[in-house]
Amino acid sequence: MEFQLDSDWRLQPIKGDTGKTYIGYKADERVFIKQNTTPMLAALSQEGIAPKLVWIKRTGNGDTLTAQEWLDGRLLEADEITQRNDVIDVLYHLHHSESLKTMLKKIGGQQVSPEQLLASYEADLPNELKENEFVEKVHGYLTTHLPKYPKKKYTVVHGDVNHRNWLVCRNYLYLVDWDSVMFADPALDIGTILGNYVPLSSWGTWLLRYGIQPTDANIERVYWYALMSILLEISRFYMRGEIHHMNRTILQLKRIFAGS
Repeated sequence: MEFQLDSDWRLQPIKGDTGKTYIGYKADERVFIKQNTTPMLAALSQEGIAPKLVWIKRTGNGDTLTAQEWLDGRLLEADEITQRNDVIDVLYHLHHSESLKTMLKKIGGQQVSPEQLLASYEADLPNELKENEFVEKVHGYLTTHLPKYPKKKYTVVHGDVNHRNWLVCRNYLYLVDWDSVMFADPALDIGTILGNYVPLSSWGTWLLRYGIQPTDANIERVYWYALMSILLEISRFYMRGEIHHMNRTILQLKRIFAGS
């Protein structure tokens, strides 16, 4: 552990991708602690999108520890994404909140374009994925079909809305893990949901429920981000050595791409 809290706090690491999350115990109090996460958490918790912020502390070596209330809930199952209307409600709230937009501007939130997402995928791409004929075919499609969406319309997006980042507590739904929060086309979050969890035949209905007309242009834009998010997930699984999950995600990519 690289930092110290008050002596009456005990920290228990939580297994995860970053190694920077802990359960904090103090007498009967229990909190979720994350190291060096986004300063957006205060605004997100105030809006009811993320669990309540309890405190923020700076350690002697300059790290920031953020504590949120500990909720005895559960993560959403993949098939629940399409069953719960509040998934759409939370995303719509996030994408249309002026106060969150103001806060992200204040802390210097970055804008992320389709070109930057492609560059992120291509950076240090392992040869095994470069040599996968189907994956490269999808990559080629993305390169030649970059969506056009004015940056002045970019909104606050979560950036990683897979089902593992939705927490249900007493039937209330929260989004967690905000390390990827950014300004971008809201189709980035929407495409992640549709590409991973919603059959192509139901995309139009889902978009109408969100408040977007399922025009050809809007479908094509969301479709691009759906493919992009799946490619990024494939790359992440490969880098972590989770080959079974990677192969299962490639199958999902084939289902989506075959329906284009």
